[in-house]
Amino acid sequence: MSGTKDQTRQEEFKRATAGALRAIAHNAEVQVAYQPGPSGLAGKRARLPLPTRSLPPAEMARLRGAADAIALRLRHHDEAAHAARTPPRREAKEVFDALEQARVEVVGSQHMPGVAANLNAKLAEMCEAEGYDRMTRKDQLPLTAALSLLARERLSGEPAPAPAQRILEMWRDTLGEKADTALAEMAEARDNQDDFARAARKLLTALDLAEAEVEAESEEESEGEDSGESSPQQDSSTEGESQSQESESAMGAQPEAMQGEAAEEEGETQEEEGVAAEGEDRPGGPQQRKDVAPSDDSSTYRAFTKQFDEEIEAEDLCDAEELARLRQQLDQQLSHLQGVVSKLANRLQRRLLAQQQRAWEFDLEEGVLDAARLARIVVNPMLSLSYKREREADFRDTVVTLLIDNSGSMRGRPISVAAMCCDILARTLERCSVKVEILGFTTRAWKGGQSRERWVQEGKPRNPGRLNDLRHVIYKSADAPWRRARKNLGLMLREGLLKENIDGEALEWAYRRLMSRPERRRILMVVSDGAPVDDSTLSVNPGNYLERHLRKVIHDIEQRDLVELIAIGIGHDVTRYYRRAVTIVDAEELGGTMMKKLAELFDEDAAAAFQRAAAERAPALV
Repeated sequence: MSGTKDQTRQEEFKRATAGALRAIAHNAEVQVAYQPGPSGLAGKRARLPLPTRSLPPAEMARLRGAADAIALRLRHHDEAAHAARTPPRREAKEVFDALEQARVEVVGSQHMPGVAANLNAKLAEMCEAEGYDRMTRKDQLPLTAALSLLARERLSGEPAPAPAQRILEMWRDTLGEKADTALAEMAEARDNQDDFARAARKLLTALDLAEAEVEAESEEESEGEDSGESSPQQDSSTEGESQSQESESAMGAQPEAMQGEAAEEEGETQEEEGVAAEGEDRPGGPQQRKDVAPSDDSSTYRAFTKQFDEEIEAEDLCDAEELARLRQQLDQQLSHLQGVVSKLANRLQRRLLAQQQRAWEFDLEEGVLDAARLARIVVNPMLSLSYKREREADFRDTVVTLLIDNSGSMRGRPISVAAMCCDILARTLERCSVKVEILGFTTRAWKGGQSRERWVQEGKPRNPGRLNDLRHVIYKSADAPWRRARKNLGLMLREGLLKENIDGEALEWAYRRLMSRPERRRILMVVSDGAPVDDSTLSVNPGNYLERHLRKVIHDIEQRDLVELIAIGIGHDVTRYYRRAVTIVDAEELGGTMMKKLAELFDEDAAAAFQRAAAERAPALV
């Protein structure tokens, strides 16, 4: 009876929360779905975490806070106005979105104390769960979270939750006067989304996250309208500017790593070599790059220093208690996808086990008498006896490496689904005697870390190469059983882990580990959601520096043909990099795609073995 009461209470809470969400949003058409995992909004479809049957007060407050946050965004947010001023760079876009979310929550809750209490409870729980009170260095708190909390303080006039106070003090001391002024403007303009977005762009500019191009262009247009007819020189200047803008828009359609976000370095280069034209204060893309002949130093990929890079076991990145909590969080999300992915995993397992079982060769002149074919001897005694022989199926010992992109853009649903798929895939392949290694790649800090600090100390030499500290994480080594490494996979859900992605060196690292393995067949599967991006490196090197290196590494691996390389892109076209690749739109498709691609590989192996067996048998049948 208690279970029935709990279920009834749970359903009543879900209905009441969905109704309150629609009422606050002033939109009765909003669809509310309860699923394991973080909350989210796509169009008019809201996703909320699935509540437990017991519904403790803390969980109710957290769920109500998530619902109120979505409702206030639907009510007070104009998506078209937001998109018009959204910066193109990924990190800047994440911060811009977080600042807007802070605005709608503060504005929407100022006259609703109950909503404000729910949002504060959700925020406090998030700060405590992420371990903000245990952070001792500024770079441990993600930039997006830090600026969102600081903006929320200014907009609401209320202090941030207690667990975040100490780490936020470190950020306040290093923001600078321009950033502080921009925060003050944001607080004054919180009731007007356009004015707030303009002030938010000033904050991003002050922190070198985005260029203040929108303001400059609008001022130029207004000056052009006021001045009336233009002179011939102005016409030619306008024509040149339009061509520059067209080239910039064409570059904007390409991936971020191709855009060449090297404004400071490029300006210095042009001044030194005397190629900067008067009035050109914006980076002009590859056209300006052609003025500077690339030297061997700028074209050859290298790291400025590898002293601060780290290759680390997952359990060394956080304490055992936090690792257990993250694994429990992953298990809760795993229950939602377990059914679908497990069916695909079982299908893959049956294929692999079938290939490993013994097979028979028939119609031989010697061996074991084939009793199934004795009937034809009775019918026609002139036929010779038929024999069969048992042979081992040619199933090569195999190792599979799963290399997972741990960049900031994977935060949320993509990294959760990737962790779940790795978990299920590791269990499945282990039952089939296939070794599995799970690796992740990111950087230790945003915007450079200790490598960039050393570069600055040494006088900012030209063409420094890679300017960030790599972090390569070993979630599960190939020889470790799944039961010992299962907790490590929960680390992917840790907020502070996901930063930048330098794919080329990560691919080289995974390849070297595979080549040291004794197995005869080696498979490397890469899961990523974007081109390689590291703001610190790209700000002082050519815009395609990381992408060019990635293409070279992929080409070398595919040419050697010692490792079978597969790539899966989540919302990102990886087919232009990898010979064997597939692109998916939604992270929910990842599990099925991973199973399908591995099944195709093993099916190819089985087909090749069948052809070899048929070729060996052909002379005996003649």
